[in-house]
Amino acid sequence: MLNFFNSQKEKDPQQLIQVKSWVSEVFDLSEDIAVMITQLQCTEEGCPPIETVIAIMETPGKPRQYKIHKPLAEVKQTDIVSLTAG
Repeated sequence: MLNFFNSQKEKDPQQLIQVKSWVSEVFDLSEDIAVMITQLQCTEEGCPPIETVIAIMETPGKPRQYKIHKPLAEVKQTDIVSLTAG
């Protein structure tokens, strides 16, 4: 089961800004394209306890979405780069 209520409490605003910057840089996004970063907690079997979800809002109604199986605080630039390899 997803827990949306406790998912945001440990976000570091500077880390959020940094990850958004890396996403924009790695995916070569223009400034007018929104990037949404969400940290979710999951208690379902086989689901990582906390994951970071990145949505690139290029096409209205059809965001590109990526998941990194670690909390936002642990996301590194190499994690963002690895999203482009798949």
